[in-house]
Amino acid sequence: MRVFKLLTIALLSIFTQPSFAQVSFGQPELINEGWLFQLGDLDDFTKADRQRWQKVDLPHDWSVKGQLSPTLSSCTGYLPGGIGWYHKSLTIPQDKQGEKVYLYFEGVYNRSEVFLNGHSLGKRPNGYISFMYDATPYVEYGKENVIDVRVDHSQSADSRWYTGSGIYRHVWLVYANPVHISQWGVFAYPEVKKNQGTLHIEVEISNGTSANANLTVINELLSPAGKSVGKNIKKLHATAGQSKITTAIKVNRPALWDLDNPVLYTLKTTVLADGKVIDETSTRTGFRTFTFDPDKGFALNGEWMKMKGVCIHHDAGVLGAAVPLDVWKRRLLILKEIGCNAIRTSHNPQAPELYDLCDELGLLVLNEAYDEWEFPKRKWLEGWNVGTPGFQGAYDFFEEWGEKDLEDMVRRDRNHVSVFAWSIGNEVDYPNDPYSHPVLGGDRAGFTQASYGGYNPDAPDAMRLGAIAKRLVAVVKKFDPSRVTTAGLAGVAMSNQTEYPGALDIAGYNYTESKYAEDHKTYPKRVIYGSENGQGFAAWKAVRDNEYIFGQFLWTGLDYLGEAGRWPSRGLNTGMVNFAGFIKPRGYFRQSLWSDKPMAYLGTSLNMPMPIRPGAPANQRRERPPSMDAPSVWNYEDGQSVRVVCYTNAAKAQLILNGKKIGTPKEYDDNTGIIYWDLPYEKGKLEVIGLDAGDQEVSRYAIQSSEQPYALTVETVLKSECENGVAQVILQVVDEKGIPVVLSDNEVTCRIEGPAKLLGLEAGNNSDMTDYTDHAHRVYQGRLLAYIQPTGEAGTIKVRFTSPWLKPAEVVVR
Repeated sequence: MRVFKLLTIALLSIFTQPSFAQVSFGQPELINEGWLFQLGDLDDFTKADRQRWQKVDLPHDWSVKGQLSPTLSSCTGYLPGGIGWYHKSLTIPQDKQGEKVYLYFEGVYNRSEVFLNGHSLGKRPNGYISFMYDATPYVEYGKENVIDVRVDHSQSADSRWYTGSGIYRHVWLVYANPVHISQWGVFAYPEVKKNQGTLHIEVEISNGTSANANLTVINELLSPAGKSVGKNIKKLHATAGQSKITTAIKVNRPALWDLDNPVLYTLKTTVLADGKVIDETSTRTGFRTFTFDPDKGFALNGEWMKMKGVCIHHDAGVLGAAVPLDVWKRRLLILKEIGCNAIRTSHNPQAPELYDLCDELGLLVLNEAYDEWEFPKRKWLEGWNVGTPGFQGAYDFFEEWGEKDLEDMVRRDRNHVSVFAWSIGNEVDYPNDPYSHPVLGGDRAGFTQASYGGYNPDAPDAMRLGAIAKRLVAVVKKFDPSRVTTAGLAGVAMSNQTEYPGALDIAGYNYTESKYAEDHKTYPKRVIYGSENGQGFAAWKAVRDNEYIFGQFLWTGLDYLGEAGRWPSRGLNTGMVNFAGFIKPRGYFRQSLWSDKPMAYLGTSLNMPMPIRPGAPANQRRERPPSMDAPSVWNYEDGQSVRVVCYTNAAKAQLILNGKKIGTPKEYDDNTGIIYWDLPYEKGKLEVIGLDAGDQEVSRYAIQSSEQPYALTVETVLKSECENGVAQVILQVVDEKGIPVVLSDNEVTCRIEGPAKLLGLEAGNNSDMTDYTDHAHRVYQGRLLAYIQPTGEAGTIKVRFTSPWLKPAEVVVR
């Protein structure tokens, strides 16, 4: 057996799995383990025979374990929905008698109803919102209690992208004194003026008794080193229901949170009654300033900068919507490596852990609530933007739940220092999907945006947008006056005829760079940025070259399930990073535009001529523009004409083939952002050297011709420091000399010995529709990622990879 040297990385060195829930009170206990699950509805769940139910641990997404089928909807990646039931038994100790008992769900997709001991605690239709129920009235202390959860995702095509199905985030049991801090009841927001920092604090108390309570509320601020830097003590006469105190702690010369040094403080809040602690919680916070200006853009802590943002969805390929913390951290670190400094949570609030990571890593967050309001959008069923659309969605509960869901998003996430704005919607103003306006009619001179037809007087009136936006903005401002509000405007030319943009503090433009200059002149007080943009160079130059545009958010940072093309297609692969977390060529292209660290990349493709234009002379040949999607392959037929592209942030680049320089250094081309050469293929080593203006080397990148696949090798093992975390093992196919074989697609089988289980194998191939629940999978572009999760027992985990005709690879994860 061949032995390979392993690179082992401790992935989570600064963050461990949360030991407390985000409810900000009581004593939370994670109750993820030991659930039972059945796919299918029940006539009477209290009489169900659960002996044959599946044993599952949460988080759990049943859709991603389902059978991919071309008969299902493309909008959710050809994966099924349905109705499912979850069941768990647990004992509430007798000594908890007199305490309140709550159940807290971070996210259930969707239309859920929770029962305790057969009694309904409530329903929550929104699948992205965290929610909590007071279970106290139905608790049987000292006895076994049963939790049942019905999840109704029978409207499986209710989203334009993959949502997942089930209890796909953490669940907590919370014990508390009848008088305790309210759910999400601590709010801390910073203010910095010169060298003086002020942490404004609100603490809301819930009194679940009929008697008044005389309380002492202590707030103490701890530095990153754990040293007390400020303390405040206030008295509160808490009547039945809700009571609130407001206070502040001042700090001289606070260390500021920024992108390179994300300094975090801890606010410790303690509540005493008669000198005894009855509740306490810790809240991570920090000091920083956000400045928005219609002419100068955005400043963090007074430093004007461009937001280099990406839109992300909440799935991770084979893992579906139940994405472990370790996986998100690796993905965010990769995006930072590319040069990304901001995240847009398109188009819904995400798991609380994601915001924790952004706080810690130094990533700005645009937190978004909705993709539709009171009317449904088109949902493509046969392929992306083809066929006859469907109209399932979340619109039917917007009137009842819209403001409450938004309130809960803001209250849950408002303490995260990384969050810079609240978005109340994405593309709800898309022309004729669903709203329409007379501006869509006539000759539409200067109208640059696509729409589904001209003015449709039978469609909902676009003038409704302004009134709804004002209502939602008011909700945000009530619970967080410290941040700006925004939205992603798809039909800004239409929305400009309404009160919608004026209701926002900053206006996001989706794919409408052509409107920047015009609207900056027409609306000089409007702060404009690209809330959703394509990855072309021109879209970035519209940001780079206009001071008043403070940034852009690319569609997308990561490949995601759903919004797929015609079968076979799992999702939309517009990301800079594929499903497996491997940087794609367009990711390296973006790195050349965004990163401050010297870099270079080589990609290649056959140099095919452009089609001759109709009516043009037969000998007229057009130059094919260089591509931002060229893979690092150097395997062609001898003499074939190959287009070689270099993505670099160097001033110029020198190409070298088998030790010989190809011409003289070529300068960076600011028309395309790409340096390129056309040359005949010659087997061997191709490399590029990035040079500064003085011809000094600043970066280097090489690719090499490979032979036939010979062996599997473990390239990297990303370990977790979390309890029950996930190890990520990256596998590479190499030839006999150890050179990566990028063109290989060998099928690999993974077997595990020891206390662990395989969560999934992911190669990143969007068109691979084979079974993702088994232990075998084809590599894609020579690579494969395995997610390995320990089962909780002590012991050594041995992971073995095999493939026909290839030498196997083995790794030990302790």
